[in-house]
Amino acid sequence: MLTANAFLNHIHIRESKGRVDMSDAHLTRRTLLATATAVALGAVTGTARAAQPPSPPRAPALWGEFTRTPFNHPQIPYIGRAGCRGGAARFRRPRTVADVTAYGAVPDGTTDCAPAINRAIAAAGRAGGGTVTIPPGTYRIDDVIRIGDSNVVLRGAGSGRTTLYATKSLTELIGVYGSRYGGDKSSWSWAGGLVWLAPRARWDSLVAAVRSRAWPFEGWTGNRRDEWTSLTTVAPARRGSWTVTVADASALRPGRLVLLRLADDPAHTLLQHMAGGGPGPASYVWDDKTKLTSYVPYEWPVRITRVRGRRVTLERPLPLDVRPEWDPRLTTHVGELTGSAVEGLTLEAVETPQSPHLLDKGYNGVVLQCAYDCWVDDVTVRHVDNGFGLVAASACTLRRTRVAGRGSHHPYFCREGSHDNLIEDFTIEERTVPAPAGTQLHGVNVEGLSSHNVWSRGDMRMGTFDSHRGLPFADVRTDITVYNDGQHGGDASAGPLFGARFTHWNIRVTNGRAGLMKIDGLAPYSATAGLNEVREFGQVDVPDFTGDLHSRLELYGTTDAVRPRNLHEAQRALFRGPGLSGSRSGSAPG
Repeated sequence: MLTANAFLNHIHIRESKGRVDMSDAHLTRRTLLATATAVALGAVTGTARAAQPPSPPRAPALWGEFTRTPFNHPQIPYIGRAGCRGGAARFRRPRTVADVTAYGAVPDGTTDCAPAINRAIAAAGRAGGGTVTIPPGTYRIDDVIRIGDSNVVLRGAGSGRTTLYATKSLTELIGVYGSRYGGDKSSWSWAGGLVWLAPRARWDSLVAAVRSRAWPFEGWTGNRRDEWTSLTTVAPARRGSWTVTVADASALRPGRLVLLRLADDPAHTLLQHMAGGGPGPASYVWDDKTKLTSYVPYEWPVRITRVRGRRVTLERPLPLDVRPEWDPRLTTHVGELTGSAVEGLTLEAVETPQSPHLLDKGYNGVVLQCAYDCWVDDVTVRHVDNGFGLVAASACTLRRTRVAGRGSHHPYFCREGSHDNLIEDFTIEERTVPAPAGTQLHGVNVEGLSSHNVWSRGDMRMGTFDSHRGLPFADVRTDITVYNDGQHGGDASAGPLFGARFTHWNIRVTNGRAGLMKIDGLAPYSATAGLNEVREFGQVDVPDFTGDLHSRLELYGTTDAVRPRNLHEAQRALFRGPGLSGSRSGSAPG
C-alpha cells in the first residue's frame, strides 16, 4: 500500500508533468468580481500586498490515517471504486448497429423524431445491444426517449452538434404523477426524465401506476418489496470487508449482480449504525420518521467477483456491518439495466417559466433508474425542471455533464437508495432569467439512504450541496467551486440530514456562505478538509443528533494547497481492490 508521503510525491510528479487542473478552467463571473473587489478594497485600506508565492501543499492528518485504514476509517468512506465499472477512465461502447435517420428521424427542428429514435433504440435492444447514432442537427421530440434494454448506447455527434428539442412535459406525456403523501405535489419534481434509462419491467409498472394514480416505489424491489427472492443468508461481517461467508453459494457466480438486503429491527439499530452509532443516534426519535423508515430494508447492489466454497468476494467493500439482527441476505432484484448510456448531445426543453416548488411539470433531463454500470457522457440539458437523476441507480458515471438555461429545481438528484455513483467534471450554469416567485433551487442532491456517491471536479455557479434528509451517508464532494446560493430540502418525516462519513474535501465557496459546506457541526463522524473561510447566513441548520458528533475539520481556510487535491482520484490511485484489474499495491481485509 502507498504511504501518505509516497502518494504525495506521486501527485507532485503527475502535476509537474503538466496535468491539467480542470477547476482552474471554470472561473465564474462572480469569482472574478469577488477577486477584483477584494484587491480594490485592499488598495483603499492600505492592506494590499504584493503577490505572494503559493502556499506549499499540505496533507491533512486525515489522509495519513486513511491510507492506513482505507476501508473502515471512522470519518472518510472508501469511494475508490465509485462509478461505472469501478470508475473506469474509458467506457466500453458497443458496435454501431443503427442510425436514427435510417428510421425516419429528420434534423430539421420541426419533425417529431421521437418515434424514429425510439424505433432505432428498440432495434438495438432486439439485436442484443449496440450503439445508436444521431448525426449533427436539431431533432424535435414530442415523447420520452426510452432506453429499456442493456448494452444500448444512444450517441450524438457531441453536445455542441446534436440537439434533442423536447416540446412536451412528462405531465402531458404520461399523466399527473401524484405524491404518495397526497395533496397536489408533483412527483415529476424528483423523478422521471425526457431521456429515461430504466429496465422495461420497471418502466411498465411505473407507467401503469401513474395512470391509476398510485405511487410506485422506485427502488430495486418495488413498493411492496416483493420483487425479490432470497438467494442465501450471510454470516456476520464488518464494514470494509470485501469477502462474506454465505450459507449456500449454489446460486452465486462471478459477474452476477445481487442485492445485499438488510432489514431494520424495532430499536432501529440499523439506522443508528448508518448514523455512526453512539448516544446521539441511540437517543434520536426514529419511529415517527415514516418517510425514512419506508426506505428500509436497505438494498445495496453489488457484483460478485469470486466464489470459493461459501466465501464470496464482492466488487466493493461492505458499506455497513452485517449483523444477524438485521436478517442479512443476498437476494435477487428487478432485472437491472447495465452497459447502457447516453453520449454527445444536448437535450433542450421548450423554454417555459420554472414552476412553483413541488409543482414541476416534468420538463426533466436524463434519468437513470434501476441502472448499474451505465453512464452519461458529454451531455447538456437546458431549460429543464430537473437536470440529471439517479433513482435506485448504482455504479453509474455522469461525466462532462452540464445544466444550463432558465434555472431548475434539482440540477442533479440522487435518491431512493442510489449507491457508488460518480458525477465528475460537471457544471451548473448561472440561470439565464430571474427565478420566478415561489420556486426553489437545490443543487447536487442526495437523499433516501443513498451512500458512497461522489461529486468530483465541479463548477457550480449556483445551487448548494443539497443533503435532502433521508439519512444519506458516506457520500463525498471533492474539488468543487461553488457559488452557494441554494437551499436544501427534505420532509421532516425523512429524518436526519446526514448519516456518518460525509466528506467535503477541497471545496472553494466563492460567496463565503457556510450552509452545507462546513459540516463539522452538523454531520456525525464527518470530515471537512480544505475549505476557505465561510460564515453563516441564509438557511442555518442545527445538528439532528445530540452530543459529540465525532466530526473532523482540517486545513480550514485552505483550499488549493490541500494534497491530495481530489479525494476520489487519490483513493482510486491508492488501491483498486482484491483480484480486480488495475489493482495497486495493498491488500483488502478478509
